[in-house]
Amino acid sequence: MTVRSTAKFTLRIGLLMAVCCASLFAQGKNPLILIPGLSGSELVNRSTGEKIWFRAVKSKSEDLRLPLSTNIDKVRDDIVPGDVLRTVKIGPVAVTDVYGGFVRAMEMRGGYHEEKWETPSEYGDQDSVYVFPYDWRLDNVENARRLVSSVELLKKKLDKPNLKFDIVAHSLGGIISRYAVMYGDAELPAGSKKLTPTWVGAKHFDKVILLGTPNEGSANSLGALLNGYTIGGFRIDLPFLEDTSKFTVFTIPSAYQLLPAPGTLRLLNDKLDPIEVDLYDTKIWSKYGWNPVDDKGFADKFGEDERKIAPQFFAGQLARAKRLHEALAASRGKSGGVTFQVIGSDCRAAINSVVLYRDRESDSWRTVFRPKGFVRNDGTKVSDSDLRDAMTTPGDGVVSTRSLEASTQSENAGVRSIMDSGAPKYVCEEHSRLAANSRIQDQIIRFLDTKTARADQKDK
Repeated sequence: MTVRSTAKFTLRIGLLMAVCCASLFAQGKNPLILIPGLSGSELVNRSTGEKIWFRAVKSKSEDLRLPLSTNIDKVRDDIVPGDVLRTVKIGPVAVTDVYGGFVRAMEMRGGYHEEKWETPSEYGDQDSVYVFPYDWRLDNVENARRLVSSVELLKKKLDKPNLKFDIVAHSLGGIISRYAVMYGDAELPAGSKKLTPTWVGAKHFDKVILLGTPNEGSANSLGALLNGYTIGGFRIDLPFLEDTSKFTVFTIPSAYQLLPAPGTLRLLNDKLDPIEVDLYDTKIWSKYGWNPVDDKGFADKFGEDERKIAPQFFAGQLARAKRLHEALAASRGKSGGVTFQVIGSDCRAAINSVVLYRDRESDSWRTVFRPKGFVRNDGTKVSDSDLRDAMTTPGDGVVSTRSLEASTQSENAGVRSIMDSGAPKYVCEEHSRLAANSRIQDQIIRFLDTKTARADQKDK
């Protein structure tokens, strides 16, 4: 063999080894979990298979109400999650993308493929998407624990004990994700003892992206408990749609857990001056006419047995919601080695304050959740614009930027917010459309492709 042929042969062997080694050591992206927000999962009757949510025509046999119990483990029925809502259709033509477009974007532009929790393929440990539907009515801690147990079971099926997942969580899904990272599958401790995160769930996760998550809760949830759920500012309480009256919301634990976190609610009087109240004290709810149990129509909606335990149920839900907020705020600027990133919108006004005043004509308290003017008892007027300036703040129409970034809690604790990564985070979009926005999808893809500095290094 000549010197030249030997050199060519050596070069070919070198190139072949380089290709083989690159192939051998190539590592795909972490598997990705998509966690939808409130009302973002189908709900199905376990026994009959009937879809209860979402459907354009209201079910004749089921509704969204949960049974009342003082035991959180018994606040459940025979309804289970189906798939995430990929699209919804109302009427013969209108089809709205919910999460289906996000999954397609991850597949077509992000290089991912969708996998099933129950039957993952041999490629399920990388470049994969797992959707996590859940019963969004239930307690958030319960759903966080289910997330952790699902991840642990999947890692066993994949035979990848050290595998880490990334998360994209919309709205309420972010609350579930944060608890899972901070406390794993542990139950929420009762009582008033100071909470300390164990971060035992952090071993399962690398990056967590929160889309429009109300990390400090939302005044809209108080409005829902008082008036029923709203879409676009209007009550959705029609005979052919799901019953979302305040009596239905009263039975739903997650609604309480979306109330403004302790110390973050801005309550104003008719002079638009701040009022200090404890939102988690049932006496306050009764004083201002907020307590659903005191409502004249309550007895018509609940049987005798449920009416007996309703006050205890209500007090228990408020106490547990407060405790969950305290548990999440206990991070004190730490992130347990997980990189958090928030993405939201700051171009649509979100309700940040609620106005409370005594109406002389009706001799009752009025609670204002929309910037619509009124006349004070002294005859002076409060204009729409005055209320708009006092009540709204930048956000996505539902969640304010301050709640998304947990700004108030961080300021009160004197620590930096773990949500403040310094990365670009705002795209003009409405809350329900965040996951469907193509610019946000591209931003997520870029972030997931980035090798970020370990969050535990930032904590030091």
